[in-house]
Amino acid sequence: MSSIQVHHAKLWFAGQNQNWKLADFEVHEMTEAFNNIRQYQSERKESEKIEIINPALDSVNAAIQQKDPALFKSGYVFLTNTCNNCHHAVDFEFNVVKIPEIPPVSNQDFKINK
Repeated sequence: MSSIQVHHAKLWFAGQNQNWKLADFEVHEMTEAFNNIRQYQSERKESEKIEIINPALDSVNAAIQQKDPALFKSGYVFLTNTCNNCHHAVDFEFNVVKIPEIPPVSNQDFKINK
């Protein structure tokens, strides 16, 4: 889940900078991580609830494909709330995710590189 947290944060800054290629990369990294949890950690309680994330990921994906900043923001909020709802459902309510305020790494430029 730690890798998902980093991708979640990087996704935000990519979307805020309308760097749609990077946003697409980050949301797919998150999807891959969720798929790995389903496949390799199926015995965990969290794995039983992980499908809850799919509509939120689809929402963010749609915004990225449409290159729509407003839709991205609402999809990202939906994704963040869904993460927290899942955490609550699996008794990890103490792990609260939020929209990041500062980039998770200082050595990456989130602006569009031409």
